[in-house]
Amino acid sequence: MARQQKGVALITVMLVVALASILATQMTARLQLQMQRTTNVNFNQQAYWYAMAAEAYGKRAILLINDDEPDVTHLGQAWAQGEVSYPVDFGQITAEVVDLQACFNLNALRTPPSSQNANNGGNSGNNKSPAHEAFEKLITDLNVEGVGQFEAEYMADALADWLDDNSSIVSAGGAEDNDYAAKEFPYLPANNLLGSVNELRIVEHFTVPVINALKEHVCVIPGEPTLALNINTVDAEKAVVLQALLDIPLSDVQQALSSREEEGFQSVDDFFNLPEISKAKLDDDKKKQFVVDSEYFKLKTTTKFNNSYFALNSIMKVDNNNQVQVISRTIGRD
Repeated sequence: MARQQKGVALITVMLVVALASILATQMTARLQLQMQRTTNVNFNQQAYWYAMAAEAYGKRAILLINDDEPDVTHLGQAWAQGEVSYPVDFGQITAEVVDLQACFNLNALRTPPSSQNANNGGNSGNNKSPAHEAFEKLITDLNVEGVGQFEAEYMADALADWLDDNSSIVSAGGAEDNDYAAKEFPYLPANNLLGSVNELRIVEHFTVPVINALKEHVCVIPGEPTLALNINTVDAEKAVVLQALLDIPLSDVQQALSSREEEGFQSVDDFFNLPEISKAKLDDDKKKQFVVDSEYFKLKTTTKFNNSYFALNSIMKVDNNNQVQVISRTIGRD
């Protein structure tokens, strides 16, 4: 009987030791995991502050162009260096400043209130804004398979309805509450300005091939419903945007851009007086879509600290007081 009790006691002790070992192992593993999480958070936080430092540097670079050449923004200035990388302690900062007025601002398709009143109940498209017409032409000029003038008109109309602040359909291709509410997974249109090009994915009639083709040529300026394309910063390889706005052959646009000097055009009249551009039929409203200076810029930053990465997109505006304000920040790559 005594031997049996000793055996039970030994087994009990062994169970206690085993249980204690298991608990100790689990506690150690959890402690290591928590320590790794803390380390990752610290690394990520440092990568974030590197990105904020790059943002401050970008603001300074934009300020310099307004001090040196306040009336002209061109690709020969310091901000337009392209993507640059800087080594830092235990990491790297990669940044690029791009002009948001070197692309087609999708928010420009927002219909002015006066046009909304005229268009209530539908129209034949005669009251389309210059930006609306140019966007239709841009879509067709991209030569996406299966997309012609008819499809381009429907996409432009649907986007105009997405942007306006009412529930009236702009034209035949427009789409409002009832169209979106009838979908398998219903939702409602924003009836407000876009915040990202990615929103096109949920706008009626837009397809993935069209969106992919547009991405290199369009952009979204938060809170800005006008189109002011800087003829000094438009990439010659992406002249299709200018072609759509001017409604002239692409070869003429490319020839005009090839004559652009490093300092750019000093005025829009210098651009309009070029032989290739003078053949374009531009009224005053269409001419207002072209400028030689820019107010909006986008800083694309990627930082690395040890094994942590951080991506930040900052949209900046030069205000009337010649100060650079950050009006939007988006974490992650485009």
